[in-house]
Amino acid sequence: MSARANSRWNLPPGLKYSLPFYANKPWVKLGEPILLFEHLHRTYGPIAHYRFMGTPIVFLNDPEYIREILINQAASFVKERTVRRMKVLLGEGLITSDDPVHLRQRRIVAPAFHRQRIAGYADQIVASAAAHRDRWQSGEVLDISAAMMSLSLEIIARTLFNTEVTDDIRRINEEVNTIMDLYNFLVVFPRLESFLHLPIPGVIKFRRSRNRLDAVVNRLIRERRAFGIDKGDLLSMLISSRDEQDNATTNPAGMSDEQVRDEVLTIFLAGYETVANALTWTWYLLSQNPEAEGKLHAELDTVLGAGNAARLPTLADYPNLRYTEQVFAESMRLYPPAWAMGRMSTKPVTLGPYRIPPGSHFFFSQYVMHRSEEYFPDPLRFDPDRHTPANKADRPRFAYFPFGGGGRQCIGEGFAWMEGVLAIATIAQRWRLRYEGAAPPEVQAKITLRPRDPLRMKIVPR
Repeated sequence: MSARANSRWNLPPGLKYSLPFYANKPWVKLGEPILLFEHLHRTYGPIAHYRFMGTPIVFLNDPEYIREILINQAASFVKERTVRRMKVLLGEGLITSDDPVHLRQRRIVAPAFHRQRIAGYADQIVASAAAHRDRWQSGEVLDISAAMMSLSLEIIARTLFNTEVTDDIRRINEEVNTIMDLYNFLVVFPRLESFLHLPIPGVIKFRRSRNRLDAVVNRLIRERRAFGIDKGDLLSMLISSRDEQDNATTNPAGMSDEQVRDEVLTIFLAGYETVANALTWTWYLLSQNPEAEGKLHAELDTVLGAGNAARLPTLADYPNLRYTEQVFAESMRLYPPAWAMGRMSTKPVTLGPYRIPPGSHFFFSQYVMHRSEEYFPDPLRFDPDRHTPANKADRPRFAYFPFGGGGRQCIGEGFAWMEGVLAIATIAQRWRLRYEGAAPPEVQAKITLRPRDPLRMKIVPR
């Protein structure tokens, strides 16, 4: 950028040199961007910038600046490069597409996530959680992360495909996990889309997994269309949904097989691993906070009965499990499954006193924002009461945003809350879980925020 052009812009404070210059700093580590984000916030405050390969990158940790990006100036932004790169897997699904494609897809998909529709899945969630908890044995030590992945996989199989965890579902899971393990490779590979046909080892592995994944998902879609039966699941809804704002015809357009495939994989990825990770961190945090765990158990006993009088939760109990919901919310504050978001500007952007050029990348991190002492005093303390209606009303909207916000807010948020609350209630009604590790678990920030290592917990009766 020339000096003359540069004079038009007023960038926030930040790193003097391009990011690779700081490669030996402890806060620059491949695959651990949270370290960099924390350093920028700690050193420069609520807005900071750095450059990478000549591109200005702005990190935001202020609710009002985040609101500007996601709501007030949303028309000036598209998905940034790392998210757009996932089009190689998710195509034009809701996570990766930009308007006008995103707006049309959201209209078509929305009925599948209507409140009344997802309420019908409550019994399936509880039945799956109860079946899993009933297989556990007192004194058994589990990798609770693997256990929650198994539970969430069963729930997504039932609600998305109206089936048990069949060989097809296992194959989808295996191939998605293989591709997610390649995530860092896929993101940093320059112009990957142009090289997908070449015999590069990582590309070959990705291509084979994606082809196997597509074969299974496309067959399931063809079979469902051929039978023409609404099985009451999300796949049936995706196939039957129409764009009611398509005024060009009396027969509004639905989605092609390719579009359904993109949304199936998007829902599978977003609705499976995110909730599983949120539940995993919830059990760890409860094990470290007996007072909160005791309040949770007291609520369950009050709402669902205690001892021999206890019964499984139902949809009717969901509004009364307020503290259970607060526990889940506080878990997602400290360990948000979606730990960061990004956008790229298509126009000049003004944030406060700063004027930032088009083509800049903007990042903000739920993980960093949710641990801000300004909005969450003693931020590392687990305190579900931070999420009472009164306390939530006292905070800016984007001090807490585990499901994003604006026109691209997660369409499955209501489903995720219901699944999390009912699963916690079902399992905690019967068991306590005790962390077996000698040190706190470390996080691994990939597409979602996972424990780096197996998270081993002992099953103890209440």
